[in-house]
Amino acid sequence: MSTAVGALRQVRRRRARRAVVVPLVLLAVALLLGLLALCFGSVRLSIDQVLGSLLGTRESTSVDFIVQDLLLPQVRAAIGVGIALGAAGTIFQQLLRNPLASPDFVGISAGASVFAVAGIAVPALAGLSIPVLALAGALLFAAAMYLLAWRDGITGYRFILIGIGMSAFAAGITGYLLTRTSLTEAREALHWLTGSIGQAGDAENDVLLWSLLALSPLVPVLQRMLRTLELGDETARGLGARLEPSRLLLIGVAVLLTALATAVAGPIAFVALVAGPVADRLLGPARGSILAAGAVGAILCLLADYVAVNVLPVEMPTGVVTGAVGAPYLLWLIATTNRRGLGG
Repeated sequence: MSTAVGALRQVRRRRARRAVVVPLVLLAVALLLGLLALCFGSVRLSIDQVLGSLLGTRESTSVDFIVQDLLLPQVRAAIGVGIALGAAGTIFQQLLRNPLASPDFVGISAGASVFAVAGIAVPALAGLSIPVLALAGALLFAAAMYLLAWRDGITGYRFILIGIGMSAFAAGITGYLLTRTSLTEAREALHWLTGSIGQAGDAENDVLLWSLLALSPLVPVLQRMLRTLELGDETARGLGARLEPSRLLLIGVAVLLTALATAVAGPIAFVALVAGPVADRLLGPARGSILAAGAVGAILCLLADYVAVNVLPVEMPTGVVTGAVGAPYLLWLIATTNRRGLGG
């Protein structure tokens, strides 16, 4: 008996250690990639030059302009957007108990797209901030989905089906708006709809990063809520959990993160879908970490943005790269999910 108890404690210690070490390592990798992106952008700089500019220990007008004004906003946006999408994606997947649950498919990004395209195509909305309109659209569509999906509580499949319906509705409106625009406005709208890091200004990037910092103390609370809800409604209720307030808080945080990320970079596809499962593979028995999924999302966005800007023969929106990588993953996920009988 004592041997079994000792083995169980050892497994728990390993799991707890992995739950701390893996997210920290992933965050370190994301920061390292951000530093390398500053060094190997369109202009090659040494690490000494980049660190000197970031820390203010070396004065060089040309280097400061390249690092501070050209490259750093892009890297900050990639990290912020990736963390927000990765964290939101894993919250949706765990809360709705479906690996296909993602802001890409449940109407939130589509709602942001409708309002953003309206800001470009509708003359009465000209002059309004596109990121602000996108944020408003995402929040409005999320609220409508929650109300439509409510039937004495929220269930995963009902919320996902409502979200798919809202996405189709939003796609129809977006398509109609595109047919009413000039060629120049249509090109601008399509660029936004593809999703691209760096198309928002410093103000929007600052709002995203400060929001992430403000929400960071909530991560342990949200993690505990997810762990409890994963046990099932009856068990969670027996442990004293308030089910609907917990679900509402989790959905609200995930929606807010998705809305902020979409407002900054547009609807970048598949990052939210992929980040959580990749993080879970690395975490092993300590799976489900919001912080680890956010770090993986940052890594994906940094890599995709670097490839889109510096590797491809012609500079492309970031969403082109994430779509090219994410679409085969989605097909594989659908096939394996159905094979296991988890696809509904």
